[in-house]
Amino acid sequence: MRNQNTYIDLFAGCGGLSLGLHLSGWKGLFAIEKNKDAFLTLEHNLIHNKNHFDWPDWLPQTNHDINIILKSYSTELKGLRNNVDLVVGGPPCQGFSSAGKRNEQDDRNKLIDSYIKFIRIVQPKIIFFENVKGFTIKFDRNKIKGRVYSKYVTDALERKVHECPGYKVFGQLVNFAEYGVPQKRTRFILVGIRKDIARSFNPQLFFETLKANREAFLISKGISITTSLEEAISDLLYAHGQVDSPDTIGFKAGVYGNTQSGYQEYMRGQNANAIPDSHRFPNHENTTRDRFAHILANAQKNKTLSDVLKKQYGSKKHTVIPLDGNTPASTITTLPDDYIHYCEPRIFTVREYARIQSFKDWYEFKGKYTTGGKLRTQEVPRYSQIGNAIPPLFGEQVGIVLKTITESYA
Repeated sequence: MRNQNTYIDLFAGCGGLSLGLHLSGWKGLFAIEKNKDAFLTLEHNLIHNKNHFDWPDWLPQTNHDINIILKSYSTELKGLRNNVDLVVGGPPCQGFSSAGKRNEQDDRNKLIDSYIKFIRIVQPKIIFFENVKGFTIKFDRNKIKGRVYSKYVTDALERKVHECPGYKVFGQLVNFAEYGVPQKRTRFILVGIRKDIARSFNPQLFFETLKANREAFLISKGISITTSLEEAISDLLYAHGQVDSPDTIGFKAGVYGNTQSGYQEYMRGQNANAIPDSHRFPNHENTTRDRFAHILANAQKNKTLSDVLKKQYGSKKHTVIPLDGNTPASTITTLPDDYIHYCEPRIFTVREYARIQSFKDWYEFKGKYTTGGKLRTQEVPRYSQIGNAIPPLFGEQVGIVLKTITESYA
């Protein structure tokens, strides 16, 4: 009998959900992530530092395209049946996201079918699927599926196909800010259990249990149900002091100030580093800092600047949001210059981004800090890795509830 519940992470990114599952006592078998930089971050933290995955000998320990895995290792994947408790993850969301262009023709949308194929081959006992809120909204000009994509996935998973008995599934929108994460981030979450073992189980119970457990869970961590932006990152201010950046010549990095909240104490833990990882401050020009200071003093917080104000400040950006330290942050994206720090005239550092997404401070990020132009379609720098992630604090709560379901019904 296995001592730990096992899972596979698809479209794993830099490891946000895997970190949450690690903290809740799960054991990873392997993770599939196409981008080399995102995988490098996951590998450094969860494979090398935490020995979290029992990586199979037949699969090279590197970044992979899921479609290559499906084509090259179908026999090995079939051999995993009845040995995998859970498959987690959601395909890239750019084609569905309201923060982007919402393009149904985006090739990344086709990865939904790859996800479904993987589930049907491996047939885990439980599935956990995550995607953006836009996944539940019908495209204005549907030419392919002609339906809301969340319904497409639900229908496909429920069907019995060949050797796969299908899944009993339930999905709904969840705001991570209601689970201690200092960010208003609403995502579509779907949970399913294989029909041949489901018996009378209702997957809606997952969401009811998740909500019922949150207060006790967060109290055990010293965290409030609602965490403000200031409570999350006020110990990381530029005003606390700077040193030369340990990983980038010509930049300054921040040092820790005193902790000001239970959230900060939990995020820092036993991390003994005087310089937080990836806490490199941007080299803003004086005119940029002056503009940001004026915006912070005069513009409405947590709202993107109006076209009138953008013109006044000479900004051509689609989104410029000065944030309020007294509330959870707005949903952070992969573009750090979409936001202005709540009390300092600058954008956030990577470490502050990580705090807002609830990555603990020992979790180190690899690869470039930023990229631009055509390289944005090929590279996933540190800010993007974090902006694409599932908050580990939410993932840990998910892992606790899924363990209960797996042990009780599977």
